[in-house]
Amino acid sequence: MKAFAPLAPGWLPAVPPSLSPAHKYWLMRPGALTAGLRKLGKVHLRVLREYAQGAPADEARGMGMAPASPVWVREILMSVDGVDSVVARSLTPLAASHGTWQGMRRLSTRPLADMLYHDRTIERSPFVCRRLAWPVPFYATARGVQADPRSGALWARRSAFWRLGQPLLVAECFLPAFWTAVEHHPA
Repeated sequence: MKAFAPLAPGWLPAVPPSLSPAHKYWLMRPGALTAGLRKLGKVHLRVLREYAQGAPADEARGMGMAPASPVWVREILMSVDGVDSVVARSLTPLAASHGTWQGMRRLSTRPLADMLYHDRTIERSPFVCRRLAWPVPFYATARGVQADPRSGALWARRSAFWRLGQPLLVAECFLPAFWTAVEHHPA
């Protein structure tokens, strides 16, 4: 079993008890998020950006690597029945994006689940969650896709997938419109 990286500050191993049952379910729901979203309606995935950068400290810690190490980043937006619902950010070491995790660069508008859930050599760390806030690197992306950036708290989860010793960190932020929609369509 992989010894997973320690928690970065602010990330919680359990959902705060004050959150709703829907929050508790979705923030720790096992398996492919896309499969869960498809039970709610038609899912559309849009790639926001793909690029190389130095790993921010928060995310580097989540992958067990040094801050500023070169990484490949993929940011996407998933909508359900036309409602922008989830923003996701995935990172892997830049070298792994040409090797172990090269499939990440070829996904286009397909979800990561297409390459993650059919390979038994992949291990996944436990989920952690948090309310996003500055300076978490993912915060600006999540706020940037909202029509009204003051529309509510941004709750996210993340975990790391490990294959052949290489991490792929996946963070998923549920937008306020998602929580409104699931109130009317519980899982």
